[in-house]
Amino acid sequence: MENTIQSLPTVALRGMTVMPGMVVHFDVSRPRSIAAIQEAMIKDQKLFIVTQKEVDIENPQQKDLYEVGTIVTIRQMIKLPKKVLRVLVSGESRASLQSITQEDPYLVGEVELIEENRMDLPEDVNPEIAVRSLKDVYADFVTRNGKMSKEAVADILKIEDIYKLVDEILVNTPLYYKDQQEILEEKEFWKRYEKLVDRLMNEVEVMNLKDRLQRKVKERMDKHQKEYILREELKLIREELGDDSTLSDAEEFEEALHKLKAPKEVKEKLAKEIKRFKSSMNGAGESGVIRTYIETLLDMPWEKRAKDNSDLDYAQKILDEDHYGLEEVKERVLEFLAVRSLTQKGESPILCLVGPPGTGKTSIARSLANALKKPYVRISLGGVRDEAEIRGHRKTYVGAMPGRIANAVKTAGVKNPVLLLDEIDKVSTDYKGDTFSALLEVLDSEQNYKFRDHYLEVPLDLSEVLFITTANTLQTIPRPLLDRMEIIEVSSYTENEKLHIAQEHLIPKQLRKNGLQEDQLKISKHAIWKIARNYTKEAGVRQLEREIGNICRKSAKEILTTKKNRIVVTERNIEKYLGKEKFTYQMANETDEVGIVRGLAWTSVGGDTLQIEVNVMPGKGEILLTGQLGDVMKESAKTGISYIRSVSRQYNIPDDFFETHDIHVHIPEGAVPKDGPSAGITMATAMISAITEKKVHADLAMTGEVTLRGRVLPIGGLKEKLLAAKNAGIKTVLVPKNNVRDVEELSTEITKGLQILPVETMDEVLKIALIK
Repeated sequence: MENTIQSLPTVALRGMTVMPGMVVHFDVSRPRSIAAIQEAMIKDQKLFIVTQKEVDIENPQQKDLYEVGTIVTIRQMIKLPKKVLRVLVSGESRASLQSITQEDPYLVGEVELIEENRMDLPEDVNPEIAVRSLKDVYADFVTRNGKMSKEAVADILKIEDIYKLVDEILVNTPLYYKDQQEILEEKEFWKRYEKLVDRLMNEVEVMNLKDRLQRKVKERMDKHQKEYILREELKLIREELGDDSTLSDAEEFEEALHKLKAPKEVKEKLAKEIKRFKSSMNGAGESGVIRTYIETLLDMPWEKRAKDNSDLDYAQKILDEDHYGLEEVKERVLEFLAVRSLTQKGESPILCLVGPPGTGKTSIARSLANALKKPYVRISLGGVRDEAEIRGHRKTYVGAMPGRIANAVKTAGVKNPVLLLDEIDKVSTDYKGDTFSALLEVLDSEQNYKFRDHYLEVPLDLSEVLFITTANTLQTIPRPLLDRMEIIEVSSYTENEKLHIAQEHLIPKQLRKNGLQEDQLKISKHAIWKIARNYTKEAGVRQLEREIGNICRKSAKEILTTKKNRIVVTERNIEKYLGKEKFTYQMANETDEVGIVRGLAWTSVGGDTLQIEVNVMPGKGEILLTGQLGDVMKESAKTGISYIRSVSRQYNIPDDFFETHDIHVHIPEGAVPKDGPSAGITMATAMISAITEKKVHADLAMTGEVTLRGRVLPIGGLKEKLLAAKNAGIKTVLVPKNNVRDVEELSTEITKGLQILPVETMDEVLKIALIK
């Protein structure tokens, strides 16, 4: 049949291809398309539909259209709102677009009808086999697609004519419009058949791939869903058991571990414990123990440091503002700062401040921390007797916790704080372990970089910690522990030092504490001296501060009740505020006497004077020692007697004197225990004075240990003893020659007004002390 050319109204479709035999509706809104449809309705309802190559072209030209389209018959037309026209068409035949003869008001195309030759099957193709093959592919496609009507599919599969089967499949199969366009443009039937089979097989392959992907996604989703359900069930179980936060806590712990800066050993231990924590389903008890352990390790400042202060002037200023005196301690800290500034490292010193109570040992540690700009933690060791207090308890025990050292570092939040071990001399030992031995590792700079706390179970670096310990005496501290510390003696304050401390620190502090202004209360210099001398008896300033506080309270009451604006406390009216004097010094005797010698003693509250009295009586050669003397003091008295008997002829003492006379040595204040060897030369001098009936200078005092051969040995506590002598009005003090170096270190404030004479033997002592 010959091809015929027709001139038909033309509509360009976007994203859609109409096949011959297809009944389909579509919406048009472009004015040219609406005008073309209306023109076709006026004539014979014939319309040529062709697909645009690009969907975004609003007014397509011929070059923008495919060459082959479909001649359709309009079956129905409905007008919709917003100038939209819905058209129902049925495809009649394929046609090729020859030219566009009109563009306005609608497109008119010259189209040539394409007649189909149904006899163009290849000779080697069996139509029956081709039909079966196409049906198999189509059935597979329909099975995979799952969206097509079963009745329509069944009708199509009944068709035995290959030409009709191809047309029906093309009409009823939802292929991509470009694939449909490609098949539509194919003029030879067999090639259309091959392309249709190829597209169907391709679609089946795509759908298979899609199914595989969806199956994998579903499996993954099922796995996640399963995990989610299990987690929810686990969460519900934990809620029922009262522990519903384990998983979320474990995630927080893992996140914290990721951010934690710590040694590798610590991180590995934490990772292991977090894994155990996740699986701790046996009970809330085990979970709680592991949780506490993990939180403790995470809170430890493994690699966190406080920045070192290299400003020596600032440190000096802070130390001087907070404390008067204590020059040796301040100097040592400034030396440490200087070394650290030069080397950027240097070992932290381990200082031990030894001295009487109230001398500022504890408070100077806080000032050191302020001067160094580092966190400060105080650990009181008084009465600690369990080694676990230092090293911690093993975490398997109920209520286990880190030791005091590890806990203090955790509290400080940095690995290089200032740690004060207060009252280290009050540590005791019992069957639970030796606490002093546990402190050996802590205070040894060669070992403490890997200090092992029983609870932590991983090494803790204490090498950068600045340890400061305090003690009232070194006698109870084991020698190996003393050897690890740098001993700095904090001695008693002089009256002048107490005056400065009161004026610069104590009075302003008590004024603030009691709500008084500086101009409302004035305490004179002589009043402070009188408080220190007659209302307190101490090496430090604690009682002095209490008495000043007492004055402030009474002054506050007086200001409110009497409407006074200002109160001045002097030496004359101090009894009004503090009452009668509480302490009086036993002043030097006014007259020289026989058998009475003034000795010097060291006590925990400073120095004191001891008046040693000796009486000689007829008897049987007994030696009586009274005044609650200790064993060492009694031995000193016996040593003195033996020395006197050995030199009796030199002092014209009869040979039978010690057989016919009793000697009674007494030290007043019998209720107060006394001990120590430093009263040896004093007792020997008093006994010789009583035996020879020679007087001793009343304004003279002495201290020193005596030997059997009359040598004078050195003693301790010289500063406190000289202060006591000065307060008692003594003019001359005899000290052992080996203590001269100690005298040279004392300030002139202490030695001023005292004649300090060094002695090496008892002969020298007696020459100075006895009045010939």
